[in-house]
Amino acid sequence: MKILLIGAGGTLGTVLRETLLGRGHDVLTVGRSSGDLRHDISDPTQITALYARTGAVEAVVSAAGHVPWKPFAEMTPKDYQAAFDGKVLSQIELVRQGVPHVSERGSFTLISGVLAREPVVTGSAASMANGAVEAFVRAAAIEIAPQRINAVSPTVFTEDLDKYGAYFPGFPPVDLKDVAAAYVRSIEGAQTGQVYSLP
Repeated sequence: MKILLIGAGGTLGTVLRETLLGRGHDVLTVGRSSGDLRHDISDPTQITALYARTGAVEAVVSAAGHVPWKPFAEMTPKDYQAAFDGKVLSQIELVRQGVPHVSERGSFTLISGVLAREPVVTGSAASMANGAVEAFVRAAAIEIAPQRINAVSPTVFTEDLDKYGAYFPGFPPVDLKDVAAAYVRSIEGAQTGQVYSLP
């Protein structure tokens, strides 16, 4: 299966690339500063250019998305706009522009996160963005069939507890191998309109 992997240079993207290659897939990696192709998906025109270069694929996988982390009292309209552009609109555009380039029964797998359902202090922008991504997935699934779309919604990664654990007090972490397994379930399975929450 020819798979377009966005954000392959990140912590999750690196594991996804290794997992998908290990399962025999042809993985084309995309990132702002690393990967087979260099494109910033927060810019819709770069997504257009990306699909023009890649041609037809069987799956589009996103492991990318940036949101600001600040106390609510310090958040500005620009911060929320940045979260929307960086995690929501970018992934919506991957799907909207990608439909003509993905095979008839191909799939899209997007990234959201635990804060859609379990907010934390300083994470209002992330909660907004993650919730929007999950709502979009459910809505898009009923319109793009027989193409499929799902989201993976993990909590903090076990491998990142030293950097981000303080932001998620009492949250059970999830191993990256388990997150990668959820992506495989979305890519190789038959479900659509699902949000795979981990744990």
